[in-house]
Amino acid sequence: MGITEPTEIQVKGIPPAISGQDVLGIAQTGSGKTLAFLLPLVMKIKQAGDGSPKGLIMAPAKELALQIFDVLNQLTVHTNIRSVCLYGGIGKNAQAHSLNEGCEIIVATPGRFLDLYSHGFIEMKTVRTLILDEADRLMEMGFLSQLKSMLEVIPTKRQNLLFSATFPDRVRYMADEFLEFPTRVEGTMKEKPVAKLDQRWIRVENFRSKLNLLLHLFEKEEWNRVIVFCRTKDSASRVSGFLSRKEIGDVRVLHANKAQNTRINAMEDFRKGEVRVLVTTDVTSRGIDVANVSHVVNFEVPKVPEDYLHRVGRTARIHKEGIALTLANKAEEFLIKKIETFLGEYIPLEPWPEEVEIGEELPGEAKELARELDGYKQAADPNFKGAFHKRQKGKKKKKKR
Repeated sequence: MGITEPTEIQVKGIPPAISGQDVLGIAQTGSGKTLAFLLPLVMKIKQAGDGSPKGLIMAPAKELALQIFDVLNQLTVHTNIRSVCLYGGIGKNAQAHSLNEGCEIIVATPGRFLDLYSHGFIEMKTVRTLILDEADRLMEMGFLSQLKSMLEVIPTKRQNLLFSATFPDRVRYMADEFLEFPTRVEGTMKEKPVAKLDQRWIRVENFRSKLNLLLHLFEKEEWNRVIVFCRTKDSASRVSGFLSRKEIGDVRVLHANKAQNTRINAMEDFRKGEVRVLVTTDVTSRGIDVANVSHVVNFEVPKVPEDYLHRVGRTARIHKEGIALTLANKAEEFLIKKIETFLGEYIPLEPWPEEVEIGEELPGEAKELARELDGYKQAADPNFKGAFHKRQKGKKKKKKR
């Protein structure tokens, strides 16, 4: 697998996991936490048994489940340990057949797991290890009730491992529900980008100017494996279409409207280095480990600072260097300040390249940016009244006769 030294979360998390303790791991994306829970699990199982599952790994999204499954297969390639990956978006028959063939480890999303269990395809009485990955995202996506339902069918005598990039109150609540006297381990610089990540941002006038700048950046050869993040499916489609027409190399787009097989193939080709640019929404911003991503571009600034952290975490992973560049219009500058406050550090501003043409505004774009900025300011200060604040309607006074 090309790993020469363990990461901090692996050094801290693997020993208590191997000894059988419950573990609460807090580590940012790209810190190597997948191996921190997979290695102890594989060492515990050692070899194939009677075909009933011994370990269950829960992940919030299909892409993350497939990523874990891929790493697991690399770890067990020289063993007879069998694994199955269960996720929605495709038919259940193939997955049900794999379960009937027997396996030692199940990697699953909560919904598909409970679906197949309710139809009698999964035997749970032999499970001895439960792992919850990206626990904060499991909570964000509303899986708590499904996870509680899952606990009702899993043996109470088991080892529990819970890993999360952040530790808000709702994850604390989940940890109290799932873990028994856990050993807590943390990676350093929690909730901050890794040290080898070079962060920058550029002030951009409008949408067309962002496209012009993006095209200029791809004239550089070192921009060879790039993820471009957009807020919406519409923006992602427009950006990928623009770049494809300019023939800068193979460009793929990834968002929730794309079929599951299309998303899997796009990610796999990008991982192999056959795709230069992956344009996506936040569907890939967490948990997806693609080696040697040279650059991450925030074509649109995320509204939530934590999403910025997860986006830029796609580069500079596990001792490697990377660059994260954010393109911000006048409204999005407000979000840059929020991100800097969240990170506790200053993100350097780069000047606009003189050789890049400033594009014309889209129809109604200036008004929409002003409205967006008003919205951000009103969210931060309820007393703020901008040009677009809502006026309360008062009762009409009756005219005196």
